[in-house]
Amino acid sequence: MGGVAGIDLNLLTVLGALLEERNVTRAGTRLRLSQPAMSGSLARLRQHFGDALLVRSGREYLLTPLAAGLLPDVQKALDQVERTLCPSPEFVPATSTRRFSIAIFGDSVLALSGLLKRVHESAPRIRLDLWPITTMLMQAGERCTLGYDLLIAPAGFRTDGQPEVVLRDRLVYVADPANPGLRDGGLTAAQLAALPHAAARLPQGELATAALERLGVIPNVVITTGGWTPLPFLVAGTDLVAAIPERIARRLAPAAGITIAEPPFETTELIEAAWWHPMRATDPALTWLRTTLHEELAGL
Repeated sequence: MGGVAGIDLNLLTVLGALLEERNVTRAGTRLRLSQPAMSGSLARLRQHFGDALLVRSGREYLLTPLAAGLLPDVQKALDQVERTLCPSPEFVPATSTRRFSIAIFGDSVLALSGLLKRVHESAPRIRLDLWPITTMLMQAGERCTLGYDLLIAPAGFRTDGQPEVVLRDRLVYVADPANPGLRDGGLTAAQLAALPHAAARLPQGELATAALERLGVIPNVVITTGGWTPLPFLVAGTDLVAAIPERIARRLAPAAGITIAEPPFETTELIEAAWWHPMRATDPALTWLRTTLHEELAGL
């Protein structure tokens, strides 16, 4: 392993991106550097450490033991460099022109509509960029970048960091008001066994199936979707039933013309959390955004 002399300290930023992204292309995109530039930097880092750092495994890359051990120290070093060279200025919401990027999974954006109004009222010049987390990135899990200011997704989406719970919800069923299986505002296990189901092809969607299976019911799923939002509209005017988060059900019930029914199983809780890069933990602007987000979601 070489010494510090003669090493361009800009490589520290490249090293941090490579270790966090575990992918040369994604790290280059994050740093806005070309593929040849990233490949050249990786070669210099490999020579310096005398280690491959990243090794290919199928279509992905894995960190070598040395690289995995370096990651926490590199993150701390980058944090200290940023604190020293780029101290956070005083943040005044009313005059700030900050632009925040928020990565959010699927239909969770419905819960943030009120956030836009709240932000505009107290910080009219601030801009929010909302970026969808696709199912592919959902499956990538912790390999999904933390290059955003905030990443909001179901708890367990990433296994690293210290996620902050921002929203709790539960599963309920939605059905057409004329559905013959409805009884006293609910659905029994026997009725759910007899009725056709529409379901979201999501990890959280499997919770309803698992809860029914514990009751001895194997749901007859005839329609699947990539998210929760279409389900209330699909069940309207049919005998279909669908399990969805209560906040989405109550938000869309009037427009879809459907009714909300209590499930026959115990409360199935859905938890969403927020992640942010450790280097931004003390950013006063991000702290303000997180506080505003909590205040908005608390009202739900």
